[in-house]
Amino acid sequence: MKYAVLVYETADDFAAREDQRAKDYWDGHGAYAAALQTAGVFSGGAGLKPPHAATTVRVRGGAKQVLDGPFADIKEQLGGFYLIDVENLDAALAWAEKCPGAATGSIEVRPLIEMNQ
Repeated sequence: MKYAVLVYETADDFAAREDQRAKDYWDGHGAYAAALQTAGVFSGGAGLKPPHAATTVRVRGGAKQVLDGPFADIKEQLGGFYLIDVENLDAALAWAEKCPGAATGSIEVRPLIEMNQ
């Protein structure tokens, strides 16, 4: 079964990507991605630019509204995701626990709905 491992990060986590902690930050995610690949469960994923780079689109009453930045003002923002293919939720949760983002932010594990092409 395929799952999205969504990595929610704090403002400090986003800052760590570019300051003196950047090597440790990226090395941690690189090692995690390598472990997923070695285990044969990695299906994809990507880091995301910081929240200030986002643009939010909503349609209300037939009118498009475009907002710079994220819509919600929350302590943790989506920083990236991994797509994994494992046998069940317990296996997905075991991988989520190993994600570097779990130590400072939170990890959401969500089953994917397969789209027919």
